[in-house]
Amino acid sequence: MYTHGEPNDAERAAVHDLFDDPVPPILAEKLPDTDWVSESQKGVDPIRAGRFRVRTPDHAALDDPSLTEFVIPAAQAFGTGQHETTAGCLETIERVARRERPRNALDLGAGSAVLAIGIAKLARIPVLATDIDPVAVEVARENIRANGVASFADAVTATGFSHRAIAARAPYDLIVANILARPLMSLAPEMARQLAPGGSLILSGILTRQRRAVLAAYAGQRFRHVRTLVKGEWVTIHLKRG
Repeated sequence: MYTHGEPNDAERAAVHDLFDDPVPPILAEKLPDTDWVSESQKGVDPIRAGRFRVRTPDHAALDDPSLTEFVIPAAQAFGTGQHETTAGCLETIERVARRERPRNALDLGAGSAVLAIGIAKLARIPVLATDIDPVAVEVARENIRANGVASFADAVTATGFSHRAIAARAPYDLIVANILARPLMSLAPEMARQLAPGGSLILSGILTRQRRAVLAAYAGQRFRHVRTLVKGEWVTIHLKRG
Protein backbone atom coordinates (compact mmCIF):
# COMPACT_ATOMS: atom_id res chain seq x y z
CA MET A 1 0.00 0.00 0.00
CA TYR A 2 1.22 3.53 -0.83
CA THR A 3 0.10 6.61 1.11
CA HIS A 4 0.66 10.36 0.79
CA GLY A 5 3.05 10.25 3.78
CA GLU A 6 3.80 8.20 6.86
CA PRO A 7 0.58 6.31 7.68
CA ASN A 8 -1.16 7.32 10.90
CA ASP A 9 -2.80 4.94 13.36
CA ALA A 10 -6.20 5.19 11.69
CA GLU A 11 -4.72 4.30 8.28
CA ARG A 12 -2.82 1.37 9.74
CA ALA A 13 -6.01 0.14 11.44
CA ALA A 14 -7.91 0.43 8.14
CA VAL A 15 -5.31 -1.76 6.43
CA HIS A 16 -5.54 -4.36 9.20
CA ASP A 17 -9.32 -4.47 8.70
CA LEU A 18 -8.89 -5.21 5.00
CA PHE A 19 -6.38 -8.06 5.23
CA ASP A 20 -5.98 -11.27 7.15
CA ASP A 21 -2.61 -11.82 8.81
CA PRO A 22 0.04 -11.29 7.68
CA VAL A 23 -0.66 -7.67 6.78
CA PRO A 24 1.32 -6.53 3.73
CA PRO A 25 4.00 -3.92 4.29
CA ILE A 26 2.97 -0.27 4.21
CA LEU A 27 5.28 1.86 2.09
CA ALA A 28 5.25 5.66 2.08
CA GLU A 29 6.24 7.62 -1.01
CA LYS A 30 6.20 11.41 -1.35
CA LEU A 31 4.69 12.54 -4.67
CA PRO A 32 5.35 15.94 -6.25
CA ASP A 33 2.52 18.44 -6.58
CA THR A 34 0.93 17.65 -9.95
CA ASP A 35 -1.99 19.05 -11.92
CA TRP A 36 -3.58 15.66 -12.54
CA VAL A 37 -6.40 17.14 -14.65
CA SER A 38 -3.89 18.60 -17.10
CA GLU A 39 -1.85 15.41 -17.06
CA SER A 40 -4.92 13.33 -17.88
CA GLN A 41 -5.76 15.60 -20.82
CA LYS A 42 -2.38 15.03 -22.51
CA GLY A 43 -3.59 11.71 -23.84
CA VAL A 44 -6.88 13.10 -25.13
CA ASP A 45 -7.08 13.68 -28.87
CA PRO A 46 -8.59 16.90 -30.27
CA ILE A 47 -12.25 16.64 -31.18
CA ARG A 48 -13.64 17.30 -34.64
CA ALA A 49 -17.25 18.37 -35.02
CA GLY A 50 -18.09 19.62 -38.48
CA ARG A 51 -15.71 22.50 -39.23
CA PHE A 52 -14.74 22.81 -35.56
CA ARG A 53 -11.56 21.42 -34.06
CA VAL A 54 -11.15 21.74 -30.29
CA ARG A 55 -7.74 20.94 -28.82
CA THR A 56 -5.73 21.35 -25.63
CA PRO A 57 -2.45 23.31 -25.56
CA ASP A 58 -0.62 19.96 -25.75
CA HIS A 59 -1.71 19.49 -29.37
CA ALA A 60 -0.45 21.49 -32.32
CA ALA A 61 -2.71 23.66 -34.44
CA LEU A 62 -3.50 22.49 -37.96
CA ASP A 63 -2.70 24.68 -40.94
CA ASP A 64 -6.14 24.26 -42.47
CA PRO A 65 -8.16 27.39 -43.30
CA SER A 66 -11.33 25.30 -43.65
CA LEU A 67 -11.30 24.60 -39.89
CA THR A 68 -12.56 26.77 -37.06
CA GLU A 69 -10.08 25.83 -34.35
CA PHE A 70 -9.76 26.82 -30.73
CA VAL A 71 -7.96 25.77 -27.56
CA ILE A 72 -9.55 24.71 -24.26
CA PRO A 73 -6.94 23.92 -21.59
CA ALA A 74 -7.76 21.44 -18.83
CA ALA A 75 -8.91 23.51 -15.85
CA GLN A 76 -10.74 22.75 -12.63
CA ALA A 77 -13.54 20.27 -13.35
CA PHE A 78 -14.23 21.62 -16.82
CA GLY A 79 -12.82 19.64 -19.70
CA THR A 80 -12.12 20.15 -23.35
CA GLY A 81 -15.50 19.27 -24.84
CA GLN A 82 -15.00 15.57 -25.43
CA HIS A 83 -18.59 14.62 -24.63
CA GLU A 84 -21.03 13.58 -27.39
CA THR A 85 -23.40 16.39 -26.39
CA THR A 86 -20.71 19.03 -27.01
CA ALA A 87 -19.87 17.62 -30.42
CA GLY A 88 -23.58 17.45 -31.28
CA CYS A 89 -24.06 21.10 -30.29
CA LEU A 90 -21.03 22.25 -32.30
CA GLU A 91 -22.22 20.45 -35.43
CA THR A 92 -25.69 21.95 -35.06
CA ILE A 93 -24.26 25.42 -34.37
CA GLU A 94 -22.30 25.23 -37.62
CA ARG A 95 -25.42 24.32 -39.59
CA VAL A 96 -27.56 27.04 -37.99
CA ALA A 97 -24.90 29.75 -38.31
CA ARG A 98 -24.39 28.96 -42.00
CA ARG A 99 -28.08 28.86 -42.91
CA GLU A 100 -29.61 31.47 -40.62
CA ARG A 101 -26.81 33.95 -39.86
CA PRO A 102 -27.92 34.79 -36.29
CA ARG A 103 -26.93 38.16 -34.87
CA ASN A 104 -27.19 37.60 -31.10
CA ALA A 105 -26.59 34.38 -29.13
CA LEU A 106 -26.85 32.97 -25.61
CA ASP A 107 -24.97 29.92 -24.28
CA LEU A 108 -26.96 28.84 -21.21
CA GLY A 109 -25.02 26.60 -18.80
CA ALA A 110 -21.76 27.30 -20.60
CA GLY A 111 -19.22 25.42 -18.44
CA SER A 112 -15.84 26.09 -20.02
CA ALA A 113 -17.51 28.17 -22.81
CA VAL A 114 -16.70 25.72 -25.61
CA LEU A 115 -19.98 26.47 -27.39
CA ALA A 116 -19.87 30.23 -26.84
CA ILE A 117 -16.34 30.37 -28.25
CA GLY A 118 -17.38 28.24 -31.21
CA ILE A 119 -20.26 30.61 -32.01
CA ALA A 120 -18.07 33.71 -31.63
CA LYS A 121 -15.30 32.32 -33.81
CA LEU A 122 -17.59 31.06 -36.55
CA ALA A 123 -20.32 33.71 -36.68
CA ARG A 124 -18.43 36.72 -35.23
CA ILE A 125 -21.51 37.85 -33.30
CA PRO A 126 -22.16 38.86 -29.67
CA VAL A 127 -22.46 35.81 -27.40
CA LEU A 128 -23.33 35.76 -23.72
CA ALA A 129 -22.20 32.66 -21.79
CA THR A 130 -23.83 31.91 -18.43
CA ASP A 131 -23.36 29.31 -15.72
CA ILE A 132 -24.58 28.80 -12.15
CA ASP A 133 -21.02 28.10 -10.92
CA PRO A 134 -18.81 31.19 -10.46
CA VAL A 135 -15.68 29.06 -10.83
CA ALA A 136 -16.94 27.84 -14.20
CA VAL A 137 -17.58 31.44 -15.22
CA GLU A 138 -14.00 32.45 -14.37
CA VAL A 139 -12.72 29.52 -16.45
CA ALA A 140 -15.06 30.54 -19.27
CA ARG A 141 -13.72 34.10 -19.21
CA GLU A 142 -10.14 32.87 -19.31
CA ASN A 143 -10.92 30.63 -22.29
CA ILE A 144 -12.73 33.45 -24.09
CA ARG A 145 -9.71 35.73 -23.69
CA ALA A 146 -7.22 33.02 -24.62
CA ASN A 147 -9.07 32.32 -27.87
CA GLY A 148 -9.18 35.96 -28.93
CA VAL A 149 -12.96 36.44 -28.89
CA ALA A 150 -13.34 38.75 -25.87
CA SER A 151 -14.67 41.46 -28.20
CA PHE A 152 -17.61 39.17 -29.03
CA ALA A 153 -18.17 36.94 -25.98
CA ASP A 154 -18.68 37.54 -22.27
CA ALA A 155 -19.58 35.29 -19.31
CA VAL A 156 -21.72 35.91 -16.21
CA THR A 157 -22.87 33.86 -13.23
CA ALA A 158 -26.61 33.26 -13.47
CA THR A 159 -29.26 30.70 -12.56
CA GLY A 160 -31.55 30.16 -15.52
CA PHE A 161 -32.42 33.55 -17.00
CA SER A 162 -32.11 35.51 -13.75
CA HIS A 163 -29.45 38.08 -14.60
CA ARG A 164 -29.83 41.64 -15.86
CA ALA A 165 -27.20 41.02 -18.56
CA ILE A 166 -29.42 38.30 -20.06
CA ALA A 167 -32.46 40.57 -20.10
CA ALA A 168 -30.45 43.47 -21.51
CA ARG A 169 -29.41 41.48 -24.59
CA ALA A 170 -32.71 39.70 -25.24
CA PRO A 171 -34.30 38.58 -27.46
CA TYR A 172 -31.81 36.11 -28.94
CA ASP A 173 -31.65 34.76 -32.48
CA LEU A 174 -29.83 31.67 -31.16
CA ILE A 175 -29.89 30.00 -27.74
CA VAL A 176 -27.77 26.94 -26.97
CA ALA A 177 -28.31 24.98 -23.74
CA ASN A 178 -26.31 21.84 -23.05
CA ILE A 179 -27.61 21.02 -19.58
CA LEU A 180 -29.89 18.12 -18.60
CA ALA A 181 -33.37 17.08 -19.71
CA ARG A 182 -35.34 18.01 -16.58
CA PRO A 183 -34.05 21.59 -16.21
CA LEU A 184 -34.43 22.07 -19.96
CA MET A 185 -38.08 21.05 -19.73
CA SER A 186 -38.73 23.43 -16.83
CA LEU A 187 -37.06 26.26 -18.76
CA ALA A 188 -39.28 25.84 -21.85
CA PRO A 189 -41.65 28.79 -21.09
CA GLU A 190 -38.73 31.15 -20.43
CA MET A 191 -36.93 29.94 -23.56
CA ALA A 192 -40.02 30.95 -25.54
CA ARG A 193 -39.94 34.43 -24.02
CA GLN A 194 -36.21 34.97 -24.60
CA LEU A 195 -35.94 33.62 -28.17
CA ALA A 196 -36.76 35.97 -31.02
CA PRO A 197 -39.47 34.92 -33.50
CA GLY A 198 -37.85 32.78 -36.15
CA GLY A 199 -34.87 32.11 -33.86
CA SER A 200 -33.20 28.74 -33.26
CA LEU A 201 -32.88 26.80 -30.03
CA ILE A 202 -30.26 24.03 -29.66
CA LEU A 203 -30.74 21.68 -26.70
CA SER A 204 -28.52 18.87 -25.46
CA GLY A 205 -27.59 16.92 -22.36
CA ILE A 206 -30.57 14.73 -23.27
CA LEU A 207 -30.57 10.94 -23.34
CA THR A 208 -32.28 9.28 -26.31
CA ARG A 209 -35.03 7.94 -24.01
CA GLN A 210 -35.75 11.50 -22.79
CA ARG A 211 -36.15 12.99 -26.26
CA ARG A 212 -39.93 12.65 -26.55
CA ALA A 213 -40.57 14.27 -23.17
CA VAL A 214 -38.34 17.24 -24.03
CA LEU A 215 -40.00 17.66 -27.43
CA ALA A 216 -43.45 17.58 -25.79
CA ALA A 217 -42.46 20.30 -23.32
CA TYR A 218 -41.32 22.58 -26.14
CA ALA A 219 -44.22 21.76 -28.44
CA GLY A 220 -46.42 23.13 -25.67
CA GLN A 221 -44.57 26.44 -26.09
CA ARG A 222 -45.10 26.43 -29.87
CA PHE A 223 -41.62 25.32 -30.80
CA ARG A 224 -41.20 23.38 -34.04
CA HIS A 225 -38.82 20.42 -34.20
CA VAL A 226 -36.26 20.80 -36.99
CA ARG A 227 -33.74 18.02 -36.46
CA THR A 228 -32.40 15.58 -33.88
CA LEU A 229 -28.74 14.58 -34.03
CA VAL A 230 -27.93 11.30 -32.27
CA LYS A 231 -24.47 10.54 -30.89
CA GLY A 232 -24.24 7.36 -28.85
CA GLU A 233 -26.94 7.46 -26.17
CA TRP A 234 -27.23 11.26 -26.34
CA VAL A 235 -29.23 13.58 -28.59
CA THR A 236 -28.95 17.21 -29.66
CA ILE A 237 -32.26 18.79 -30.65
CA HIS A 238 -32.70 21.78 -32.97
CA LEU A 239 -35.98 23.67 -32.51
CA LYS A 240 -37.36 26.84 -34.04
CA ARG A 241 -39.92 29.32 -32.75
CA GLY A 242 -42.37 30.81 -35.20
